[in-house]
Amino acid sequence: MDVEASASASAAAEEEEEEEGEKAAAPPDAEWKAPVAMVLVQLFNTGMVLLSKVSIGGGMFVLALLAYRSLFGAAFILPLALIRERGKWKEMDWHAAGWIFFNAFIGYAVPMSLYYYGLHDTTASYAIIFLNIIPLTTFILSFVLRIEALHIRTMAGLLKITGVLLSVEGTMIMSMYKGKILHLWNPIINHHNEEHMGVASHQLCGTILLAGSSFMFACWYLIQSKVLKVYPYKYWSSMATCLVGGFQTALAGVILRRDTSSWKIGWDINLVTIVYSGALATAAKYSLNSWAVAKKGPSYPPMFSPLSVVFTVVLGSIFIGDDITIGSLIGTVLVIVGTYVFLWAKANELPPNE
Repeated sequence: MDVEASASASAAAEEEEEEEGEKAAAPPDAEWKAPVAMVLVQLFNTGMVLLSKVSIGGGMFVLALLAYRSLFGAAFILPLALIRERGKWKEMDWHAAGWIFFNAFIGYAVPMSLYYYGLHDTTASYAIIFLNIIPLTTFILSFVLRIEALHIRTMAGLLKITGVLLSVEGTMIMSMYKGKILHLWNPIINHHNEEHMGVASHQLCGTILLAGSSFMFACWYLIQSKVLKVYPYKYWSSMATCLVGGFQTALAGVILRRDTSSWKIGWDINLVTIVYSGALATAAKYSLNSWAVAKKGPSYPPMFSPLSVVFTVVLGSIFIGDDITIGSLIGTVLVIVGTYVFLWAKANELPPNE
């Protein structure tokens, strides 16, 4: 995203699960508004990844980008918290603050750093895959930790296994097999640093970093219920997580690079990336996800997440010249099918008591 987008925004659907029983019946106009909102969310994700790829490929310091976008995200979420959860900031005690600090570290500082460095060493269309397999990674981790049962004798259990296997196979194909390059059009942006904008030369290192990011996000999802128990105010929690995550990445960045040139931003693509990530990929995405969950339920937003893969493959090729290969197409199709099969099975499986 977030997973994502920022980490706080990419958790909106997960955080809203407790409200499933309270969701109101959707009015007729929501029948078209909900899918449009979810398509916009995936476009916001795509734009964030593509802009970040251009900024990082142009030499922007990764931790500076993360620190700035997180602080901008907090600034954009703050008005929502003030309006929808007025005065609830007073209920944040030291216990809740400690969990939010841990939440920011596990859910933003570490996984997003791994993701952006992985994005640096791969392509946007490849990196977006790892945001989409986070639910699958979470399921595997939950099963290993015996938090979730597999139910292999049920249709839903078999379909979940099938979805995981298809997605893993698709990711492996994209990583190991390229095939013929399809030259469909010339890119709009001819970036001066082509070694970062074409097919990456450090694919293995980037893959390890991206896989580590997905694993950390999966760990983060598993602690969300605890955070919501100690401080059940989603907007204030997300704002505080963004704020703390920004300071954590800024501190790590200062330790690694103390020259001021690494932290300077001007009226360029880097500033556009930061503002875009804070306004659209954080605040707007969070609001649209929350609205869709209230209208359609918590399983609705994730059903649209594979669209970001399609958008990124196409738009990445059009705008920044990411290669579309036979291998990337086959892998993308397998990941999309696998993700949809898994999410459908997850949404339709019966509760344990049934």
